[in-house]
Amino acid sequence: MRKTHKATAKRFKITGKGKIVHNRQGDNAHLKTNKNRSQKARLNKQKVLASSKQAKNINILMN
Repeated sequence: MRKTHKATAKRFKITGKGKIVHNRQGDNAHLKTNKNRSQKARLNKQKVLASSKQAKNINILMN
């Protein structure tokens, strides 16, 4: 039995259908005054991981 990679578990989430979602970088307090409202709203949404190779590696680390 492998241990869960805790840094990965904090950054990614597996949905019910098995897709991997993550929060985008930039949705924090750092340099928020330079971003406009639409950019901050776009960065606030979760994103489904597009690369199947990365998804496979993250799935290995999570389980």
